[in-house]
Amino acid sequence: MPNRLAHETSPYLLQHADNPVDWWPWSAEAFDEARERGVPVHLSVGYSSCHWCHVLAKESFEDAAVAAYMNDHFVNIKVDREERPDVDAVYMEAVQAATGQGGWPMTVFLTSDAEPFYFGTYFPPAPRQGMPSFRQVLEGVHSAWADRHDEVAEVAGKIARDLAGREISYGDASVPGEEELAQALLGLTRDYDAQRGGFGGAPKFPPSMVIEFLLRHHARTGAEGALQMAADTCERMARGGIYDQLGGGFARYSVDREWVVPHFEKMLYDNALLCRVYAHLWRATGSDLARRVALETADFMVRELRTNEGGFASALDADSDDGTGKHVEGAYYVWTPRQLADVLGDEDAALAAQYFGVTDEGTFEEGASVLQLPQQDGVFDAERIESIKQRLSHARAQRPAPGRDDKVVAAWNGLAIAALAETGAYFDRPDLVEAALGAADLLVRLHLDERARLARTSKDGRVGANAGVLEDYADVAEGFLALASVTGEGVWLEFAGFLLDHVLVRFVDEESGALYDTAADAEKLIRRPQDPTDSATPSGWSAAAGALLSYAAQTGAAPHRTAAERALGVVKALGPRAPRFIGWGLATAEALLDGPREVAVVGPADASATRELHRTALLTTAPGAVVAAGAPGSDELPLLADRPLVEGEPAAYVCRRFTCDAPVTDVGSLREKLAS
Repeated sequence: MPNRLAHETSPYLLQHADNPVDWWPWSAEAFDEARERGVPVHLSVGYSSCHWCHVLAKESFEDAAVAAYMNDHFVNIKVDREERPDVDAVYMEAVQAATGQGGWPMTVFLTSDAEPFYFGTYFPPAPRQGMPSFRQVLEGVHSAWADRHDEVAEVAGKIARDLAGREISYGDASVPGEEELAQALLGLTRDYDAQRGGFGGAPKFPPSMVIEFLLRHHARTGAEGALQMAADTCERMARGGIYDQLGGGFARYSVDREWVVPHFEKMLYDNALLCRVYAHLWRATGSDLARRVALETADFMVRELRTNEGGFASALDADSDDGTGKHVEGAYYVWTPRQLADVLGDEDAALAAQYFGVTDEGTFEEGASVLQLPQQDGVFDAERIESIKQRLSHARAQRPAPGRDDKVVAAWNGLAIAALAETGAYFDRPDLVEAALGAADLLVRLHLDERARLARTSKDGRVGANAGVLEDYADVAEGFLALASVTGEGVWLEFAGFLLDHVLVRFVDEESGALYDTAADAEKLIRRPQDPTDSATPSGWSAAAGALLSYAAQTGAAPHRTAAERALGVVKALGPRAPRFIGWGLATAEALLDGPREVAVVGPADASATRELHRTALLTTAPGAVVAAGAPGSDELPLLADRPLVEGEPAAYVCRRFTCDAPVTDVGSLREKLAS
């Protein structure tokens, strides 16, 4: 008999709808039930493509005896962290404060007032390696609740007060300048892994936002070290096992320092960010590898993540059926020498093993290897390698595919829209721009209500009940702004303005200029979440600052620029001390220091000269530059106002703060102006 989760839109919650656990979704009614019964709340937070979430579910939530104990002694709430990042953020902060670490699945026990008192992540079905079993944890919490209730309530109240009282240091009201950005670069240089690329040790996550900062810093200052760190890291990732050498696209992270063995789940947000990173690296260097990876990653997103409604699904699972009915991490992606030979024959299998780094010992588990590119492509016969890749891809397609989380998350679709629009424009791939437009249309039709309030998720054309958070408003605005620059259609600028007006009114602290992750009128939690640091995606705070700055550059809107500058005060405080965790804020600060540039291209849309000037403008590496293109006198894009043709010819105007240099009519002159 399905439980209450059967009525939810989240694929993760639906995965638990047939558990014998009497799950509740996060709701006031669940806490009322706990209050009425006098029992604590067991909160379990995870997401659809999380490997250990599946393990915990199979070991414990599907166990009838464990489920019966949970139902008797707790109100059990299941939360999809991707649908409710606010709930996840609040309680993850508590878990990390209490245990020194965090992760998913997240297990938290709460009072009926939602105050936490016991924390953990994954617990095994039997005690091992110093960890209690999940059943022991349940029994211990129940015993403490029954026998020491006052003590538990006191601890919970203190934890809740401590969380609510935490304050972020915003720095002073001024924006970061040359000194802070130079210090941030120095800090990154100290953390840089010169042998393997990337920053820090294992596990290694793609540093997408930091690479954007490095590329922008190089463009503005000419610092070769910044470009070298960005380019070397991108090459190491693209040649490693974290990148899918057959199908394109990136896994979530590498478990080792060398980028060899990934955690195999493939997230929309990683691929959107990295598609844009590699496109921008190509824009800066002309690298063939960067071009290939940008296009392959874009094609992966469109081919494997696009939904029937035109949006993009959240993720592909790490696990899949290994052919025996057993779900195994990485089964879809890894190869043994024997498997290569079965598909290719012995001679080509030997070449494929050499090319992809497949060994008899294996680089993963049970003698299997993750495909890499350990050697330079030029030493191999390109035509033969391409034939090998096609045959392996065809064979892999016959394997049971990983599951897909079809949930459409607004923020991540905004990132995908920006990446696909720009990649399509750079490489003359109108199909990618069309895919971006399709996702943008879905967000407008389904996720935006009549007041331009944004819903966080949808699935199968059905909008979810959860309100958008700051990153949703900011990243969708970023995507719409990119579409406006690429297509010249002012409607996307208008929609971005609607979203950013909500940011100014509902997410910004008027006194300090600080930003909150939830709106002022959102559901009240024990703490209003507020985090300016990046995780796997740009923080809502930095993303909002970047979108506000770009919108101001497109429109001349002073309140939006002022809000962006005030928000960047935190980058001045944190950038020199923790540059790895505020990369998008640093990238936005680079744009602010450069202006950002505003490029207005006027001319008939069907004129080749207009198209060439427009593409040249889009290809500028000037940090955060915005582009408007259209017919002279168009009232859709404010940058085009009072920008006439020059002697009847299409022209480009390069401006800062709406003050422009003399217009130019040829691409060479435009490149010179944008490079100065």
